[in-house]
Amino acid sequence: MKKVLFLHGLESKPGGSKAKFLAKNGYEVLNPMLPKSSFEDSVRIAQKIVDEDRPDVIVGSSRGGAIAMCLEPYAAGMVLVAPAWSHFDYSRENALPTSKGTVILHCKDDDIVKFEDSKRLCDEHGAQLISVGKEHRMSDSDALDAILDAVQWVTKDKE
Repeated sequence: MKKVLFLHGLESKPGGSKAKFLAKNGYEVLNPMLPKSSFEDSVRIAQKIVDEDRPDVIVGSSRGGAIAMCLEPYAAGMVLVAPAWSHFDYSRENALPTSKGTVILHCKDDDIVKFEDSKRLCDEHGAQLISVGKEHRMSDSDALDAILDAVQWVTKDKE
């Protein structure tokens, strides 16, 4: 079973709809509690899981996407869901914000994180941007299906 490290957003918690959807579709979902009070501690928690559990893919939603972008890179694929990277000043020295194997899913009508922020990531780093969803939470059925498709796509070489 493939492992997904799911990093939730600022106002979310472990066991949310996106993590449950991935688990229901056959993935082992590692879904830690990330403290709202400390971005740096959240990065440390996520990095420890990456180092110890070696997930096949990292999915970061909103603030979780910004956290994912600060992790030491390795061979895991990355799916960023409306990544709120421009909302946080913290960054790891020489951070690899995205790569050509990264998929970014973002709603054009997002009123919390600008769609243009994700477009900029793609333009500068070669990630693939897919416009999907009805709002920032990305919990509608089209968005959930797109998250699943992206996870499957970034892990296809790990078959």
